[in-house]
Amino acid sequence: MSALKGLRIVEITEQVTGEYAARLLADFGAETLKIEPPGGSPVRAILPDEDQDGLLFAWLNTNKRSVVIDPDAPEAIGLIDRALTRADALVTDLAPEAAARLGIDRDRIADVHPHLVRCAITPFGETAPDEWQQLRAINIINASGWAWHSPSEALPDSPPLQGPGPFLAAFEAGLEAALATSASLWRKRQTGQGQNVDISAVATMLSRADCVLGRMLAGEQDPSHARTCYDMGGPGRTFACADGHVFLIMTTQAHWTGLSQLMDAPEWLLDFPPDWLEFHCTPDRVARFRQHFAEWVAGQPRNALSDKAQRLGVPLVPVNRPGDLPRHDQFLHRGFFQRLGDRVYPTVPYRMSASPTRIATPAPVLGADQAMLS
Repeated sequence: MSALKGLRIVEITEQVTGEYAARLLADFGAETLKIEPPGGSPVRAILPDEDQDGLLFAWLNTNKRSVVIDPDAPEAIGLIDRALTRADALVTDLAPEAAARLGIDRDRIADVHPHLVRCAITPFGETAPDEWQQLRAINIINASGWAWHSPSEALPDSPPLQGPGPFLAAFEAGLEAALATSASLWRKRQTGQGQNVDISAVATMLSRADCVLGRMLAGEQDPSHARTCYDMGGPGRTFACADGHVFLIMTTQAHWTGLSQLMDAPEWLLDFPPDWLEFHCTPDRVARFRQHFAEWVAGQPRNALSDKAQRLGVPLVPVNRPGDLPRHDQFLHRGFFQRLGDRVYPTVPYRMSASPTRIATPAPVLGADQAMLS
């Protein structure tokens, strides 16, 4: 039996953020009803796959059902109310004004559906000024500081790396929303009462501040206008190898000792002091190391080299491409990918012995479950 079997979630979203939150609840077995406008969720058009819905939509909406409600129709609010009367939770990422037009704003839900857990995800929280409610991923990732710091180590003569992509904040805020909704559902089970959950995507990303941003916020390091001021330092970066790329981090003498073993101690290593990474990491030494290492690693196989390096305590990892992941030894061992129809889906990174998660149904065809509104 799935962990959330017997619970019903209604999802009214238009972005990756809310779809991901609802998908996590569906993973745990909650019956998740997706309410879409006549044209369908905008996410259906992202990364189109021939004549099918986009790949991102396919992944975000497994184990869900779909009904269509025209938000401009006079019966729209009545139909939504009918769905919410039978539901335990509502997940939405609409701006407050749009939510109010559909009758799913905070005050009305508390009045008409007091049993309901309502989870709303917005850029700065629902009480932020109206002009802040229309912000998108690029605004959120910049407002939280992550666009400045991530990715680090961009090569000075190359365009900036794309980093984690446009949906980092969406996935992080969606995860927080699913966690808070699950906790609220437990309270509802104990008290019979719902509550409002207000998720701020920017606050979520600020809570994920890494060591560099944390030091800045704590006043231990002054901000700077230099783009590379907060990079890790050291000679590490991405290097081309025989069959792809590897990423190396080098910051301690232990890393240097391990790398010497990995490379069978070539003579050029003798030009560097053993403690140079910690006390003598000058730009000219970094440049010389990178030149020598790039020449050596160019003939090395990616996965075998990474495995050997890690056994020696060297933080060197393969740079995986999307097509590499389904064949990755660890993912194969864990059964992380599941085939359903003509598509292969990532599943979940955990195992639950009594209530395992699985993909039971693919993303729904638009309006496939319209009978659920009757």
